Amino acid sequence: MDVGKQDLMRIIQSRFPRLSKGQKLIAEYILKHYDKAAFMTAAKLGVSVGVSESTVVRFANELGFSGYPKLQKALQELIKNKLTTVQRIELSNDFISQESALKSVLKSDMENIRSTLEKINHKTFDDVVNSIFRARKIYIVGLRSSTAMAEFLGFYLNLILDNVKVIGFGVSDIFEHMLNINEEDLVIGIGFPRYAARTIEALDYAKGKYANVVAITDSLLSPLAARADYTLIAQSNMASFVDSLVAPLSVINALIIAVGLREKDKISSTFEKLEKIWEDYEVYAYKEKRSE
Repeated sequence: MDVGKQDLMRIIQSRFPRLSKGQKLIAEYILKHYDKAAFMTAAKLGVSVGVSESTVVRFANELGFSGYPKLQKALQELIKNKLTTVQRIELSNDFISQESALKSVLKSDMENIRSTLEKINHKTFDDVVNSIFRARKIYIVGLRSSTAMAEFLGFYLNLILDNVKVIGFGVSDIFEHMLNINEEDLVIGIGFPRYAARTIEALDYAKGKYANVVAITDSLLSPLAARADYTLIAQSNMASFVDSLVAPLSVINALIIAVGLREKDKISSTFEKLEKIWEDYEVYAYKEKRSE
């Protein structure tokens, strides 16, 4: 079932009269506490409501979903761009205790990478690499929590290529940096819930100038994907006030390496020069040379 832009809450309400007694309890709980239910397993939701896990699964089927995970995903899609930071803190308090924080977060990040590996389109990934090499100039836009990823991608691409520009907030407006963009250029937009409005506007501007647009985001329903020629999907689910950027960063790592593999000779030459500069100017803490 593709609930896409449908209102899941209305679907539940419309089917409420024909639900069993136990299923009605689940429906009432979700309608009141959908933000919490979105991160509960079927078993935990059953315990919270006072019904069996199998009743929860049948409830999902009754709504038209092939299983509870599909219903859970629909709930997460519904809320992830609507929750305020305060609400996300409350959620993390409910599901991640101080003692289990390390284990819970690492397991969640592992699941995000696994899910990303299953969902990402390998042909699209190759097309993105090709578009990087075709571009006259490459602009990278990532704001708010995506700023670190934009800087990371820009840092390494700049070591490999010589036509990369990272755009961020500063003295100059974003659009001033993109003033001369045209159809020969490539804009890579990075954004995850809650999506930064300025990133979306930058991609709109790029499309208006007929530039090619790549989105690195969490879903094909993302506002960045709607403006992109190519979209790389990376899972970022996290029931916390901190965005999970492990899977997106892993995709960016893969992108950098794929570009680098095509420029092996240039990279070797570049890093040979850089190593000499780093040593001469003591950029890194080198081990002390042992006296003869």
